[in-house]
Amino acid sequence: MKEQLNRTVLSATGAQVAVRGEVIQSLWSGYGEIARVALQGAPISSVVLKYVVFPTQSDHPRGWNSDLSHLRKVKSYEVEMAFYADWSSRCGDGCRVPHCYAAETLGEEHLMVLEDLDAMGFPIRKTYLSKPEAVLCLKWLANFHATFIKEKPTSLWEIGTYWHLETRPDELAVMEDVSLKQAAAPIDKILNECQFQTLVHGDAKVANFCFSEDGESVAAVDFQYVGGGCGMKDVAYFLGSCLDELLQERWEAEFLDLYFSELKRALVKKGKEVDFSALEAEWRAMYPIAQADFYRFLVGWMPTHWKINDYGKRVAMDVVAQL
Repeated sequence: MKEQLNRTVLSATGAQVAVRGEVIQSLWSGYGEIARVALQGAPISSVVLKYVVFPTQSDHPRGWNSDLSHLRKVKSYEVEMAFYADWSSRCGDGCRVPHCYAAETLGEEHLMVLEDLDAMGFPIRKTYLSKPEAVLCLKWLANFHATFIKEKPTSLWEIGTYWHLETRPDELAVMEDVSLKQAAAPIDKILNECQFQTLVHGDAKVANFCFSEDGESVAAVDFQYVGGGCGMKDVAYFLGSCLDELLQERWEAEFLDLYFSELKRALVKKGKEVDFSALEAEWRAMYPIAQADFYRFLVGWMPTHWKINDYGKRVAMDVVAQL
């Protein structure tokens, strides 16, 4: 490792020796990498190093290489560092996240030294989920939303999620569906102005959940797009990421009932004073609107994306018709 990175890891963990190991993954568009670092002489055996270095020329896999895209990514890493520094300690076992040992900016580079969730009992990653596995993630989301209900997203995205309209004018401009294009701003306004706001994870796809070997618990990673918003944005996006359209439609009502049951339980446990009946009524009404919002992004960003399906289109068109 670079000398400065090595010093940061040693200082943060109390280790005597740090040896960089496998690259877990490269960051989107060539903005760095995530690697595992083995430790000697420390209470823990390893950490995960998220190392961000901004390229002179980004290589977006979908071709979206604008200045706006670059600035969005730069801010996303600043937001993630702020989340770990100022917010993550409030996430308990109900919405487990990695502990952050250090988060530093070194010139043009960002560095996060994070708990190795694999070593802490969360080594399993999934592509698609069974019903019990999806339930675990919905419970995680409910606990996360309950933890931060009514919070102001200080130092985070004012509006969470990576697809919200303000940051995606290029994708909107190329959208061919005129009715959906005209509905984009009203849909965005409804979501942004709903009464009950919380922090949303912002990228709650199945790939960002880490499962325990016994299948009884789950943790989440990747907080680049955490910010303010309606909790349904996470729920709609998550279910679309882990289920095919048939199961998504078949299990939707059951999953929403389960989510709200867990949300109510978590709010009571955390002593949050919220009119739950009003919250549930509003957020249930927001669910199809959140689905339509993400569908709007997809058809502008990549019209051939596998997440675009007949069910998603039907929901979006119903929302547009009601508007």
